[in-house]
Amino acid sequence: MNQKPSSAFIGASWVALMAGFAAYNIGLFNATMQLNEKGYYFTVLILGLFSSVSVQKSVRDRLEGIPVTNIYYGIAWTCTMLAILLLTVGLWNATLTLSEKGFYAMSFLLTLFAAIAVQKNTRDSVGSEPKTPSDQQNL
Repeated sequence: MNQKPSSAFIGASWVALMAGFAAYNIGLFNATMQLNEKGYYFTVLILGLFSSVSVQKSVRDRLEGIPVTNIYYGIAWTCTMLAILLLTVGLWNATLTLSEKGFYAMSFLLTLFAAIAVQKNTRDSVGSEPKTPSDQQNL
């Protein structure tokens, strides 16, 4: 049984996720780039969020002995690395100032890290709840 994370860590994780996501998207909204470029950066963020949470879940499942296929595990890692690579290539070739590029990179990484922490906290919170008698019968 896992120990439930502290309320402070849960709150800090959610604040980091919301702050990173909001900052990244407010930056996109206010950017002077074309709409298709904004769509590219938004899609890369969503891909990164989904895949990083999938990596966290897959790694955790394997540690706990829950079966995870190698193909799903590999796809999750590949998509996470691909999202980071796509952001890097996009920012490298963008006509943005270095401070804007750094802003997008840091808010992107903060959002991915926070999403992983929120997923971990959610799983630890559910895993730390006492089992009811009906739960015991279903095991």
